[in-house]
This record gives sequence, C-alpha cells and structure tokens, in this order.
Amino acid sequence: MDTPWGTDPLVAVSNEEAKPSSEVLEDKKEEVIKIKVIAQDGNEIHFKVKMTTQLKKLKETYCQRQGVPSNSLKFLFEGQRIADTHTPEELEMEEEDMIEVYQEQTGGHSTV
Repeated sequence: MDTPWGTDPLVAVSNEEAKPSSEVLEDKKEEVIKIKVIAQDGNEIHFKVKMTTQLKKLKETYCQRQGVPSNSLKFLFEGQRIADTHTPEELEMEEEDMIEVYQEQTGGHSTV
C-alpha cells in the first residue's frame, strides 16, 4: 500500500511513534523481580532482574561495584552454586529472594 510517506503503513505521521496494540505489549512484557545479594560481611545490594536474564550479568555487575574480579567470588542460591547461564526462572526465584556471596577459596595441599 502506497502512502504519501512511503509504502510502510506503520510510519509515524507525527512526533509520536507508531505503537503496537496493548495485546502485543502484554505478550512481550517480562516479569521482573527484586533479588538481594548479600556478602559475608552482611552488606546487601538489591538488583531488579528479568526472570529470563542470565545471572552472569548480575554477577558481573556485583563484582564491578565491589571492585573485584568476577572469578574471585562465588554466588549461591539456596546453598547451590549459580552458573553464569542460570536464570531466575530456571532457579524458581521469587521476589525478595537472596543470593549469598562468598570469597572463592582456592585450596592448596599441605605437606606438613
């Protein structure tokens, strides 16, 4: 269909953008939850995370804020280590759930 603005029928005519119907928006809306990340010293940082976002992003952001390398900390949810590819949805996380952060311990072997 040709219009004075070209062949695309969704071209915005004014300064407002063409918007999809609310039904489409509801389908695309992703649930967001607030997660508490708690360090060994009791320090707490809150994150808002989409249920489908890989937790690698949260882990990297936390480490940046703390000024430490991302491989120097381990993150646990309900006692289980969180993999970079895990999502809140996969771990069945809910609003206000807690992730515990611990210093990664690299062990050695004592010969004494």
